[in-house]
Amino acid sequence: MIATLLALLQVVATPTQTTPPIPSPPTVPSLPPSGGPSTGVPLAPQDWSGLPVLRMRRSATTQANTSTYVHGEVLAGRCDKAVRTDSGWTLTLDLAVLATPQGRLRRVTPRAIDCPTVEQYAAGVLVGTPRDSLDLGDPQGDTWYRTSMTFAWTGN
Repeated sequence: MIATLLALLQVVATPTQTTPPIPSPPTVPSLPPSGGPSTGVPLAPQDWSGLPVLRMRRSATTQANTSTYVHGEVLAGRCDKAVRTDSGWTLTLDLAVLATPQGRLRRVTPRAIDCPTVEQYAAGVLVGTPRDSLDLGDPQGDTWYRTSMTFAWTGN
């Protein structure tokens, strides 16, 4: 009787379902498909020395509150590229800018200085610059320019 019960339990306990296979994650292409939206914006050239300088029609001085952010990043130890001056501290960052003839910025590439938060912040400040304050000359098409942004603050 016990043997019959054990045999019956084995038949009942034998799984009749198979576990479905674990789905594989979707494949993400390493390059965007041709004709996609990101393929139309070229990367910045490696050598920026031959790029025309991006000129500003209005004062290009950095506002105090933008320098305050950079000062905070330096104090927090996330950036050690600030330079001591007679009047306080400065941090200068070079940027390459791809602009349309109408003054729209299509791409801003900060030069890497090992301060990623400051690099991205400076790019954002530049993107927020009004179109009518950029003096692009008379380009025939999208053109790369170079510019620098200097943040300054007083104190230690």
